[in-house]
Amino acid sequence: MSESKPVKERLRSELREYGRIATYLFVCFSAILFYKSAVLGGPPPGVSLLGLAAGKALILGKFALIGEAAGIGSRLKSRSLWQYIWRKVILLFLLLFVLTMVEELLVGLYHGHSLAETLGEFKQRSFLEMLASSVLLMLVLTPYVAVQAVSRSLGPGVLRGMLVAPPKKD
Repeated sequence: MSESKPVKERLRSELREYGRIATYLFVCFSAILFYKSAVLGGPPPGVSLLGLAAGKALILGKFALIGEAAGIGSRLKSRSLWQYIWRKVILLFLLLFVLTMVEELLVGLYHGHSLAETLGEFKQRSFLEMLASSVLLMLVLTPYVAVQAVSRSLGPGVLRGMLVAPPKKD
């Protein structure tokens, strides 16, 4: 992002990007909740679960913006757009994972839990559950990062113009 842009314009741009990623993550997390509910045969997710999905989307969206501001994955040389996308997905995933762990530890401390108690809660989760969550997060991040990378490669507004233009007839 250019430093020559006025503060108000930069703030508006960053808020729009935050809204985009938080909305995208919320839709993905909600779809996962609905799928999990359907597979397990339980009732559809209630407001409280969707609220948790919204909260997680807002938190991870902010973490993703922090990663963008820090230039995560942008300094690496890649031979192809494909390689750039996967490197950025992996680095962004690692950043989100680490920041989420830090957040969980801080929330535990805030609620009066010791560090050992908070870490004990992590141990209660099964390895398979944590692996599945990690794989799902990487799958969710991939289209988001890919669309951003392709859009940057095409130039400002080109992808958006392609997506809103009427399709060409065969």
